[in-house]
Amino acid sequence: MVASKAQEVDPSLPPVRALIEAYQEDASALRRYYPWRMSMARHQRMGTLIEQFAHRLNDIGFAPLSQEERIDYLLFQNQLKFDERRLTQERQRYAEIQPWIRFGDGILALAEARQRVEPIDPESAAVVLHALAGEIRSTLDELEQEASSKPTAILAVRIADWTEVYRRALEDWFAFYEGYHPAFSWWTQAPQEQVIQELKTFASEVRKQFAGYQEGEDPPVIGDPIGRQALMEALEYEMVAYTPEALLEIARMEFDWCRKERLRASRELGFGEDWRAAYDHVKSKYVPPGEQPQLIKTLAQEAIDFLEDRSLLTIPPLAKEVWRMQMMSAERQKVNPYFTGGEVISVSYPTEEMAHEDKLMSMRGNNVHFARATVHHELIPGHHLQLFMADRYRTHRQLFRTPFLVEGWALYWEMLLWELDFQRSEEDRLGMLFWRSHRCARILFSLSFHLGEMSAEEAIAFLVEEVGHEPRNATAEVRRSVHGGYIPLYQAAYMLGGLQLRALREELVETGHMSDRAFHDAILKENAIPIDLIRASLMSTDLQPDYKPRWRFYRALKEQEEPGKSGDPQAQVPHATPQDRDGLRLSDRFRGKVIDNAVDPHWFDDGNQFWYRKKMGDGRVSFQKVHAIEGIQAPAMDHALLAACFTAFSGVSVDPYRLPVEALEGMDDEDGVLRLIGPDRDWLWVPLQGRLTACASASVTEKPAPDAA
Repeated sequence: MVASKAQEVDPSLPPVRALIEAYQEDASALRRYYPWRMSMARHQRMGTLIEQFAHRLNDIGFAPLSQEERIDYLLFQNQLKFDERRLTQERQRYAEIQPWIRFGDGILALAEARQRVEPIDPESAAVVLHALAGEIRSTLDELEQEASSKPTAILAVRIADWTEVYRRALEDWFAFYEGYHPAFSWWTQAPQEQVIQELKTFASEVRKQFAGYQEGEDPPVIGDPIGRQALMEALEYEMVAYTPEALLEIARMEFDWCRKERLRASRELGFGEDWRAAYDHVKSKYVPPGEQPQLIKTLAQEAIDFLEDRSLLTIPPLAKEVWRMQMMSAERQKVNPYFTGGEVISVSYPTEEMAHEDKLMSMRGNNVHFARATVHHELIPGHHLQLFMADRYRTHRQLFRTPFLVEGWALYWEMLLWELDFQRSEEDRLGMLFWRSHRCARILFSLSFHLGEMSAEEAIAFLVEEVGHEPRNATAEVRRSVHGGYIPLYQAAYMLGGLQLRALREELVETGHMSDRAFHDAILKENAIPIDLIRASLMSTDLQPDYKPRWRFYRALKEQEEPGKSGDPQAQVPHATPQDRDGLRLSDRFRGKVIDNAVDPHWFDDGNQFWYRKKMGDGRVSFQKVHAIEGIQAPAMDHALLAACFTAFSGVSVDPYRLPVEALEGMDDEDGVLRLIGPDRDWLWVPLQGRLTACASASVTEKPAPDAA
């Protein structure tokens, strides 16, 4: 049995990280033990686990935590709230179809009894199975005969999908006992086969009669919209401080920009206002079948060379060495008509079993110029590089992985490379614009669909008419968006995440506070967490346990223009709140380097670095170290560990940001020994040994760091 209390955590880890890692393992163990999402036992047990970890997190004091630990705290707090809310949503959505699949309760009872290893009575099980077969038949008869009970197409698909879940659960139940219990097969094989057949028939008939499925044809594109309230809750979880309606307006403005650029490129190519003809011209430039892998390899290296020549970010040599390629099957291309990537890039291109028309659409949709705008999205600097780094830095944060960073990072590079003139020709420009307008369209059709304002068929037509998709590819795109296993905000996250990162670069790189390399490397090492908290990390924003995102990253939206007057120096940092600006400004003398507000810099390392006291309000101070050349800012010491040592000395609790220290000496010391200048006495701090030494005129007393626990 699963323990009733939360499991112990690793005492060698920082307390919040220890909780995060324990929760990941405990939640995964429970999901394996209770694999059926419709199970009330699963919901109750997961709810208890979430409550236990929420209490344990609340017991951790927020004030003594470092900035990184505070971010982990907020991430975990946000995750627990979201997981609890998701349990409720799952129960509500299942309750909407439960009257049509009451027979599932009997199947679930068998499966859960087997999981608990309760004794099996084959004869009684056969009776249950026989009754189940009749119940399934009678439910289908009721559906066919009673007009008032007929489900909508959306609910019909959900009913059929859940019926398949029950069928697999029953097959697993039967396979567990078959051949092991001597009397089991004799009693249950025939009635079990009958139930399986009834479940298949039920799912098939529901899809045909109520959702429009036809034998031998691709299924219709039918999604399951979640509604505005669920969208708002999802945006809260993603730490995006906009309503769905505001995001739609952002998408429209970005789409307008794409339209203007598209027409300009069309004119340059000699097609005038006929941008569709210009796209037909670009789509005709595809490589022959069999040559697509070599094209991908060439484009991948071209992007790497472009990045390294401009020192835009650090690319580990192993990341350049280990990426691989595979060809996508014809079946998979029905929902993925273009490349997908990571360490393995899956290449979408015609296979021999495709119909002739589908082959042509696949080649046209994956032409040279479209591919040039997507290979770097999938490999380097896109998904492959970011996942490579995520597996190596702050790995405990993978629990919080969000498409706003995963997809937003890759889309951000499409926008930045455009600004850096990565495109070599007007054909390349159209290729890049195709994808950029496609990302705008994803926001428009996916949010509109979930708000109930656009049907799946309307979304397909929109992609064909306004973006320039091939019909087959547009259908696949909408299918994967509305019924492809993606979270509702996934498709909107590409462009919105890219816009967040673009705004953050404006705040930090274009104002001269970080170099491109330092900025991009820092983001990759934060792992794929909400961008609002990456921003808080890079800006050293003062965080509290009740922190709520308020960042308006899209200043073109009229009702959310940047604050400040033209004469206010703080207004020169776009989008930033006063707290954010504390980590952004130094006098013009230090422009081009990492800065902070009201800085009194104390230089060392031949003038390449400095430390300063950062005022955090309420008399609290942190000591920060800045590498002015690399554009990197970090704490000058572990404030929490040092506070614990001071506490051990005095016997009185010392706040990490109210240390009895006024200045630092010895920042150049190769052994890392710091002299801490205090109001009454000085101290020596040896961080590698965790040793604090009180310096007096005639005596020296040493105190090691406390145990990590």
